[in-house]
Amino acid sequence: MRRIRTAVFVTAGALLLTASAFAQSENQGQGQVIVTVLPKHDGDAVGNVSAQSAKLKVNGKESSVTKFVPLTGERDSLELVVLIDSASRTSLGSQLEDIARFIKSLPPNARAAIAYMQNGGAAMAGPLSADHAEVLKGLHMTAGSAGSNGSPYFCLSDLAKRWPSEDANARREVLMVTDGVDQYNLRFDPADQYVQAAIADSVRARLVVYSIYWRGQGRIDSTQYENNAGQNLLLTVTDATGGKSFWEGTGNPVSFEPYLDELSRRLRNQYELSFVTPLKGKSEVETMKLKFSVPGCEVNAPQQVFVGRVGAAQE
Repeated sequence: MRRIRTAVFVTAGALLLTASAFAQSENQGQGQVIVTVLPKHDGDAVGNVSAQSAKLKVNGKESSVTKFVPLTGERDSLELVVLIDSASRTSLGSQLEDIARFIKSLPPNARAAIAYMQNGGAAMAGPLSADHAEVLKGLHMTAGSAGSNGSPYFCLSDLAKRWPSEDANARREVLMVTDGVDQYNLRFDPADQYVQAAIADSVRARLVVYSIYWRGQGRIDSTQYENNAGQNLLLTVTDATGGKSFWEGTGNPVSFEPYLDELSRRLRNQYELSFVTPLKGKSEVETMKLKFSVPGCEVNAPQQVFVGRVGAAQE
């Protein structure tokens, strides 16, 4: 009789432990983001940066950084799509040589592609490829037809949802060339539903988004008010995803070269940060605040992140 009671006691204890572990896992979330750490001068070594020196809050809650590693060597798996607004003024043709030079300068193993914003979607000119000469066959003048893109944010959402690769280990980067004007909400509204949807879709797809401002065709796109609004909407997207917006006033830049050189520098100085955080309910896009004390360096991190349940696939 005593033996039976002992067996029952042990079994009950095991069940309690299992239930406790299950509950802990249910309340624990995890995620990954790309963080850019720029030394003061290009070529300088970044100081000692470790997971222990990071202070992270996700959805306002203290979170733990579990990994912080440079994306170099075997970890350097880059996928990049240059997403060009089909409604851009045809003078964009003067910048195609700079874009081509940038793509040629990518690391040999980097996979790139050209896509165009057309009718609210991202029309791929070809697949992601490490054959950069082949990629450049898809680079051409834009049609310059007013409104032909639908909305740059529709197009970004479409690209995020249909990213042309299933490599879960690759870092995914997007360079948008557009004026950022949303034809469906002609004002600067940070809560613009299409902009917020593009951010959420990009964060779920783990995209880091950059933008270069270039004016579009049409009367609306020519006003200073709309161009200021478009630039600020683009800034909202790039800040949320950990990228950067490039522009020079409300006019077209003389050359893309300095912007693309800066982008190349950023791609060379990226890290993967993994974390765990308290989570209640289903996987979700949450706010994120990261602080690193790295003397002499600039740290750029996304403001939003996708958090999934520990041990669960992305929902």
